[in-house]
Amino acid sequence: MTDPSLIARARALADAGPRQLLGIAGAPGAGKSTLAAGIVAALGDMAALVPMDGFHLAGAELHRLGRQARKGAIDTFDGAGYVALLRRLRFPDDATVYAPEFRREIEEPVAGAVPVPPSVRLVVTEGNYLLVPEHPWDGVRPLLDEVWFLDPGEDVRLRRLTERHVRYGRDLAEATARAYGPDQVNAERIAATAGRADLVLRPGSSVDR
Repeated sequence: MTDPSLIARARALADAGPRQLLGIAGAPGAGKSTLAAGIVAALGDMAALVPMDGFHLAGAELHRLGRQARKGAIDTFDGAGYVALLRRLRFPDDATVYAPEFRREIEEPVAGAVPVPPSVRLVVTEGNYLLVPEHPWDGVRPLLDEVWFLDPGEDVRLRRLTERHVRYGRDLAEATARAYGPDQVNAERIAATAGRADLVLRPGSSVDR
C-alpha cells in the first residue's frame, strides 16, 4: 500500500490547484510506477497518471538510429516531445489533453492513449530522466511543482529490475546481464540527479529539501 503520508502530501498539492504537476523520478526498478499508480488510485478523478515512457521512440526508429540494444537510455526517448506535453498539461485550457502510453505487450508507444480532462487537478508523471539538467530534459523540472526521487537501495532495485525483465520474456541470464549492464549505466546517471528533487525517499527515512 502507498504510504498515507505521501497520499496526504499529494492531496495537499492537488488542493493548491487549479492544476499541479507531481514528478516521481528514480532509476529503473525503483518503484516509480507502483507509487505513481497508488497515488492516482487514492486521489480518484482529481488525478491522472502520465508516464514518461509514452515517449519511447518507436522500434523502427531505434533500429534506424542503431540504438535498439540501448533501449531505455536517455537518447531513446523523445525528450522534447515530453517537455512539450508537460507544458500543455501545466497550462491547460478547456480541452482534454491526450498523452501517449507505452504498451509492454507490444513494446511500443501508443499515441493518444491517456486522456487528461480539464477537471484533473493533479497530473502525476513518472520516469527516469525528470531531473536531468541537460537539454532538452532541463525543460522538465521547471514545469513540475514537486519531484520525489525514489531510492530503495541497490540490492532491492536490482532484484526488482531483474525480476521484471524475466516477467517480460528474458531468461534469467539475459535479465541479469541487462540489469547490471546497460540499465546500470542509466541508473548511475539518474542517481546523480537526486539532489534536484524536493523529496528523496529511502527505506526507513526520507529527505525533504
